[in-house]
Amino acid sequence: MQTSYNSNISLKRMNYWYKPLLFFVCILFLPPLTNAREIALTFDDAPTPDSALMTGAERTQKIISALQETGVKDALFYVKAGFINPQNAERLKQYTAAGFHLANHSFSHQSANQIDEKAYLMDVYHAHLALKDFDNLLNYHRFPYLHYGNDLVAINKLQDLLGELGYKDGYVTVDNFDWYISSLITKVVEEGKQIDYDKTREFYVNTLYDTIEFYDAVAQQTLKRSPRHVLLLHENDAAALFVGDLIKHLRNKGWNIISPQRAYEDPIAENFPQTAFHKQGRVAAIANSKGVAESALRHPAENEAYLLKAFDDAGIIIKTGETKTGVAETE
Repeated sequence: MQTSYNSNISLKRMNYWYKPLLFFVCILFLPPLTNAREIALTFDDAPTPDSALMTGAERTQKIISALQETGVKDALFYVKAGFINPQNAERLKQYTAAGFHLANHSFSHQSANQIDEKAYLMDVYHAHLALKDFDNLLNYHRFPYLHYGNDLVAINKLQDLLGELGYKDGYVTVDNFDWYISSLITKVVEEGKQIDYDKTREFYVNTLYDTIEFYDAVAQQTLKRSPRHVLLLHENDAAALFVGDLIKHLRNKGWNIISPQRAYEDPIAENFPQTAFHKQGRVAAIANSKGVAESALRHPAENEAYLLKAFDDAGIIIKTGETKTGVAETE
């Protein structure tokens, strides 16, 4: 009897690791769709303050120029309203004057997992009042950190409360750590070191593109189709430098850039998954609600230690005696 019991335990342990691993392997080797796929660009945390690399005003101009030069007609900037002051308000107006849209990303950027529903809703309403007079404002709200609430009861309650306030869920389908990549770039500049911007560009584009393909493969495995995707980006230095290159790379790989409004018309917008796992976006949440383990729904590059090593291995920081192969426009 003891042998049978131990065998059952071993089988359970094998299933615990085998099923997520099998799912991960399947999506890695899933062939890409032959038809053009669609993706919208959204930027969190606008208007981000100055950094060691560029001022906020410079960042806004670079992002607008990159979008316009690549023919992107619309993008959605989720505003952390606590950042708004007279100077930063002008930056938001520059986005809307260029034809882009704004939406609510809370006022103080608190996690909905860490405060109660009433306090969270009051914070969202504070942002609502700060944004109400801006042009091109859409009634979407995105949770900071993609934290929807600390359990399913809280999550559903917040969805109901936000709906009563007139907001739709500003979900993403493609998560990534672009914010951490940007912080690594800025840190190098703060430390007075030099960066090989060609290598940085390649690192940024390839890392983000890999996450896009990863979550599209999850969608194909789960939904049996490629939905209209919503890409999570941030209004940061990395985006200012390289979002144009990412757009070109996507198009070269057969992707169409669409408006966020068009993306949010996909049927998954009406399919709110009954799971507490929303941290990796709507596609991953749907997959999890169908029984896919959380461990199979996170790209390896969504990890700071992984990215730090990859950043170092990419040879981005120029060592003494080396020659730069790329120069940033801000230099």
